[in-house]
Amino acid sequence: MTITSRTTAAPGGPAPSAARRGRLRGLVWTVLRPHRSALLVWGAYVLVMAGWMLWLRIVTLDRIRADFVSCRKNGGCIDLESVMTYDTSMSMIGTLVSYLCYGVAAWAGASLTGRELEQGTARLAWTQSVTPTRWLAVRLTVPATVLVLGTTVLVLVYRSAWGTDRSIMGDEWHYPDPMVNRGPLLVAYALCALAVGALAGLALKRALPALAVALGFMVWFHPYLDRRTDDLWPTSQSFETAPPSRFWPLHLMATGVVLTVTALATTAAFWLVRRRAR
Repeated sequence: MTITSRTTAAPGGPAPSAARRGRLRGLVWTVLRPHRSALLVWGAYVLVMAGWMLWLRIVTLDRIRADFVSCRKNGGCIDLESVMTYDTSMSMIGTLVSYLCYGVAAWAGASLTGRELEQGTARLAWTQSVTPTRWLAVRLTVPATVLVLGTTVLVLVYRSAWGTDRSIMGDEWHYPDPMVNRGPLLVAYALCALAVGALAGLALKRALPALAVALGFMVWFHPYLDRRTDDLWPTSQSFETAPPSRFWPLHLMATGVVLTVTALATTAAFWLVRRRAR
């Protein structure tokens, strides 16, 4: 006689795997629901920046090229106004995109963890079969996913708009904004701001002080690394005289530094949340 062994769910309750999936979806929802406004703002920001760059890349640049052709036929004039409009707009976009980490840090510190601890909703969640570690993991993973997707889009569009016609651009590859925005360093800064903001919220347990500390750190750290980037891959040449092939070594070294800070802040946040739960 053959005996078949099978695991059944307790009467009146879901299967263990289904219950775990349900709790996971519930935790994700608890992150998305109170931060829907922030998600909409982030989505609008990405769409506006990407749309603005695409407009410059497709519409404005084609008009500038057409003006150049017309000018050559009429004695070689130069439409400085159109060129300056494109260059100024790209410079403004570059700054806005490069420093988006400031807003991420402020939001993460004030809203993602600081307010939850200040209002007591975090401890309430910890008493309802949600471990502090899982609580923090979901609160970091969900916004991190959204940030990675959005910043990746911005990097790809910026690279296209910045590099299409270098003859009408005033900034060089070694300027701070192009150095950040043309690769994964922008993504790393966003994740670093998220981790630092979450850590500040856990450490201070109050929204406004956490906002100030997280924002203050990024305001210091970002320009500091901008000024020290050249030292990460030292050569006998300065930024101004080095060939553009030096971009990727410097960019990847800076990305590694930012990701190291991100890892340290994340580790400290998990250590602190376990200590807070005792």
